Amino acid sequence: MISLRNHVISIAAVFLALAVGVVLGSTSLSNRVLGGLADDRANLGKQVSDLQSRQTDLSGRLTDADRYALATGPLAVKGALDGKSVVLITTADAKTTDRDGVAALLRAAGATVTGELQLTDAFTDPTKSDQLRSLVTRLLPAGVQLPTASDPGTLAGGLIGPLLLLDKSSGKPQASPDETAAALTGLASGGYVRQGQGLHAAQLALVLTGGSVAGNSAADRAAVIARFATQVQRSGGGTVLAGRTGSADNFGPLAVVRADGASTSVLSTVDDVDNAAGQVVTVLALRDAAAGKSGNYGTAGNAQAPAPAQQTG
Repeated sequence: MISLRNHVISIAAVFLALAVGVVLGSTSLSNRVLGGLADDRANLGKQVSDLQSRQTDLSGRLTDADRYALATGPLAVKGALDGKSVVLITTADAKTTDRDGVAALLRAAGATVTGELQLTDAFTDPTKSDQLRSLVTRLLPAGVQLPTASDPGTLAGGLIGPLLLLDKSSGKPQASPDETAAALTGLASGGYVRQGQGLHAAQLALVLTGGSVAGNSAADRAAVIARFATQVQRSGGGTVLAGRTGSADNFGPLAVVRADGASTSVLSTVDDVDNAAGQVVTVLALRDAAAGKSGNYGTAGNAQAPAPAQQTG
């Protein structure tokens, strides 16, 4: 007969064996798991290293390409705008480096830059759109007719376009010097624009903007610039809207234009004016705009081509 003491000892031995088995099993499992994690970590580390190497290589190639475009840009655009005049219109988020780079290429292409008009942050502010509409109506010169659309971008373009662009048919100003000065002074007094020195009308217009627009009113602000540039195009001999990388994505002004068939049929866009190649393309797009051609150029997914087709003949 088994005594109570022997029974207790047997039970304790069973539990001890189970405990030892669990420890040994878990140790073996842990080693396998840790070994697998170590392998995964090594593989991920190699992938990260490979991606960093590729990024470094691509960045180097991009830098080289940009240097090449910067060096050959004046030759690429030589004579493209001989005898043409261009006025610059810059938005509040446009970069001076982009403006200066494009302006230098415009001169290398044979164009005369007639000055710059800067649009302020208030120009695209939705809370000030009613005031802008009212001001545009009051400042309208005699003989200039506003478009039927009621949005602030189109109305402002209907005023500023004829002030800054020569008549496409006659090549003459569409407003008198006094009317132009009064209207631009009124817009400046309202806080919507800033005039550069010596600003006067030109045959072509280049609207320079920044990248994507952020904030709660991003879509409204982008739409103002898109519709403004489209209306300026309709006011003269040709206009190009050029923005930085990101300007054709999400709420960027170029994205608004490219989503609107009526706009893309008349207005050319360039989405990478922040690099040397994009600045060359901007000048070539202006050349085509002067000939009545339009297109969407750059590196964004909604661009139709990196650059305009080469002219022949």
